[in-house]
Amino acid sequence: MKQLFRRTGGQVSKTVTSGRDAVETKLPDLADDHLEGSSAWWQSFLRNGSKPAPPAGETINIVDAFCGSGGLALGVKTAIEALGNKANFAAVIDTDAVALDIHRANLGSRRCISASVATLVDYHVLGLGEDASFGYEPEVVDPALSDIGPVDMFIAGPPCQGHSNLNNHTRRQDPRNDLYVAAAALGVALNAETIIIENVPTVLNSHSNVVATAVGLLRSAGYGVSMSVLKADELGSAQRRNRHFLLAVRNCEIPADYLAGAARKLASEPLPVSWAIADLVDVASDRLLDTAPTLSSVNMDRIDYLFDHDLYDLPDAQRPDCHKNGTTYTAVYGRIHWDKPAQTITTGFGTPGQGRYIHPTRRRVITPHEAARIQGFPDWFDFAPPGTEVKRKNLAKWIGDAVHPILGYAVALSALTASESLASVQDAA
Repeated sequence: MKQLFRRTGGQVSKTVTSGRDAVETKLPDLADDHLEGSSAWWQSFLRNGSKPAPPAGETINIVDAFCGSGGLALGVKTAIEALGNKANFAAVIDTDAVALDIHRANLGSRRCISASVATLVDYHVLGLGEDASFGYEPEVVDPALSDIGPVDMFIAGPPCQGHSNLNNHTRRQDPRNDLYVAAAALGVALNAETIIIENVPTVLNSHSNVVATAVGLLRSAGYGVSMSVLKADELGSAQRRNRHFLLAVRNCEIPADYLAGAARKLASEPLPVSWAIADLVDVASDRLLDTAPTLSSVNMDRIDYLFDHDLYDLPDAQRPDCHKNGTTYTAVYGRIHWDKPAQTITTGFGTPGQGRYIHPTRRRVITPHEAARIQGFPDWFDFAPPGTEVKRKNLAKWIGDAVHPILGYAVALSALTASESLASVQDAA
């Protein structure tokens, strides 16, 4: 698998070569003049306000569980289209009904199911860890999923709060962790050709060893499995965001290190925040997406202090007591560095006390639009489609909880080219 980028004639193009096939995708050239290669391509991708027409190739049917507003799905869609095919989201599942509306409006989801994944599949687990197996074949129990046809790809991002280091000492005993195993079971029940499950890296430390159990279940059901922690900035984004991915392919032997090796072929230099949001600094718009929240006078004083003293980290004397004296949350009340990748964008990006979210050059926190750009969402992705009531807290959740599409792109492209890549390795041997 190879990628080749070009800028010519007012367009940027990306050619993906897999096996004997080479597919070229073109976008309007919206990138800064000095950029080239993948940075020009992805900047044009971000700045594009018109949704590109899908290719006319084969249709890839997808079920997206714990889908949120569709960050992982967007990355998967981009990978499918990079190979000349069409992404069809046959069903999307989430307990957030409004997020399903956002997913449908942007990605054309065919069937939206507002339910917990655990209620959609019947399964029983024997054993734990990599010795786990199903007591009987998992079965879809919800009629809404029973007639969607063959599933080429099942993707899922189970709730990660139970694994995050931002939570307290009970974080890895959170009962939501079992949803990771439920996701694997649902993928098997759907007889999906490919299964992709995403989570935070600390999912590997889960109290109930959910990843190893999922691996055991998938292998017992005839899937080859590979896992890796991928870093968004190392794939050419403007954000330091690490995620653990499990890739399973039915009836295919995959080396344990396959995903890491495939992702390395897509590696690119980290990009600065300015690359993502420089054109949005003074956007004249009263849309909720383009306006920063009104902050308290105390927080405005903290922002003024940073700018008046040309600082990026707030001194202890200016912090509230809970964030003084060696706290591990050193980035809170921090100013973003214009010339470096951003820290992980979370649902708290509208509050300076939640992280390093103060704009590099303006005395405010970043807007939802700027957060969405740093998160990899292009301008055509509409977080407030007609008929949908959207509040600031909704935007924070949908943007902050999303999987950076560049991560989904890397994993899905690796999955879609797995059989060709592995065949070439075997031929070379």
